[in-house]
This record gives sequence, C-alpha cells and structure tokens, in this order.
Amino acid sequence: MSDYYDQTPEQRRQLRAQRNRRRQAQVRRRKLLLGLLVLAVLAVVLILVLRGCGKDKEPAQPTPSENVDKPDTPNTPVEPSDREQNQKPDDQQRNGKQEIPWNLTLVNRWNPLPEGWTVDEVELSNGWAVDSRCYDALQQMMDACRAEGLHPVVCSAYRTQAMQQTLFDQMKQSLLDQGYSDADAETEAGRQVAVPGTSEHQLGLAVDIVDLDHQLLDESQEQTAVQQWLMTNSWRYGFILRYPTAKTETTGIIYEPWHYRYVGQEAAAEIYQQGVCLEEYVAAKYGA
Repeated sequence: MSDYYDQTPEQRRQLRAQRNRRRQAQVRRRKLLLGLLVLAVLAVVLILVLRGCGKDKEPAQPTPSENVDKPDTPNTPVEPSDREQNQKPDDQQRNGKQEIPWNLTLVNRWNPLPEGWTVDEVELSNGWAVDSRCYDALQQMMDACRAEGLHPVVCSAYRTQAMQQTLFDQMKQSLLDQGYSDADAETEAGRQVAVPGTSEHQLGLAVDIVDLDHQLLDESQEQTAVQQWLMTNSWRYGFILRYPTAKTETTGIIYEPWHYRYVGQEAAAEIYQQGVCLEEYVAAKYGA
C-alpha cells in the first residue's frame, strides 16, 4: 500500500488503469464461459427433444386407393388408373422374394385368399359386383364387345365366403347324387368349383362372361361369338382367360372358357403372347 502512495500521480494512474483492465478482462472471461455453458445446455436439450420426436413419430401408412351396361364409354383399352397404381396392404411377399403386386395375387387350391383381403365393391347393373380397381377396364371391354354387335353377359363376379361355400356344397351334393363317394365328390367338386377361400371370385377381380344366347357353363361356350372375341381381345383390357385348356394340372381347375381374371394390361399382354397361365407367369417372374 505504501508503494502505491510512494509513486508519482502518473504512475498511480497507470497502475489503476492496469487493474481496471485486468478486472474487465476477468469479467469478459466469466461472461464468455457463462455463455458457452448456456449454449451447451441448450444443445443437449435440443438433441433430446429431437430424439424423442423421432421415436414418437409413426411412419406414414399407405392408403388404398360397372355398371356394365353403362353407355357412352369409349371402346378403347383403359389406361392404368391411379387406383391400379396404388397397392393394397395385402400385396404378397413370400420368403423375402420380390413382392407380387395386388393385381397378380395368386389364389388357387395351394394359395388361399390373403388374410385381411378386402374388396371395394362396385355394383354392376345386374346385381353382381367387382373390385373398383378393375371396374373401368371391365366396362370398356364389355362396351367394345357390344360394339361388334355381340351380347356378352356377366353371370358371376365377386363372391363372399358364404356364397362360395354354398356353390361348393351344391356341386358336391350333385356329385353325391350321381353316385360319387364322399371323398371323390369332395375332390371332384374342388376341380369344378373352387373350395371356399381359394376362389378367385373372392378377390373381386374375376368375372364369368357368357353369350346372351348361350348361357351354358361348359366347353361349348368357347364356340360362341362372344367367347371368340374375348379370347382374342380381353388381354387388351387387362383380362386373361384364367383357366385355359390343357392347364388343369397347373391351375387346379378344369378348362373354363368363360372365366376371365383382371391382371392389368402389361401382365395380360405378356401372358397372352407367351401362352401361359397365371401360375406359370407368376412363377417365372417372381419365383413364387
């Protein structure tokens, strides 16, 4: 203290200035450290909040996307619609293999209807219904057929499980009445009417079409003008003859020259050109 007062006024002034500068530097360092500490705390809080939001956020779920006698529909093949491009949750994927799109869903005695499969029904003028995603294509195909002076009639389309069970039971009883044993009647009925749960009609993508003037469901149907036109042109509208002749061992169903299945234009064209059935096509393309 004595040294301070022994100095000249100028020296004391300089000493006071040095002390003030040191105090100011200490204050700035404290403020800087405090600011850095606040920023660090805020950063930690922000990271925790973002992590919490990421965990709580649910992934977006996909949304699923005839009057057959309806007039004034252009007689040109339908283009794939937005409904067709939207895949349903029940698209099939087996053993990690490439996913099978909804329009190629395989249903037969070895591949039952996918669990949870639903049909967005559109009612036809005669009371039958189809899945909305094949409605436009069916409408255009029927109109194009009629434009040739023909008279196609949809005699069966979407069936519920109960309806399929009734048809199967009726067929089995008919065979029993003909003298078949119960086991043989069961087997033969399954060849002519799909076992409930294994029918394409339950997909809502299949229709039975006959000639108005010849409505018998037997092989004579192939001789009608309606079937001749459909067999030649149905693929243009995304439909295939589902159970062609000589494919019974593969499809599990007898030849049905009246049963048409919607698979989309691209697949229908390839199936028609290759002369294969749906089972063969799906096996070759998807290994299913």
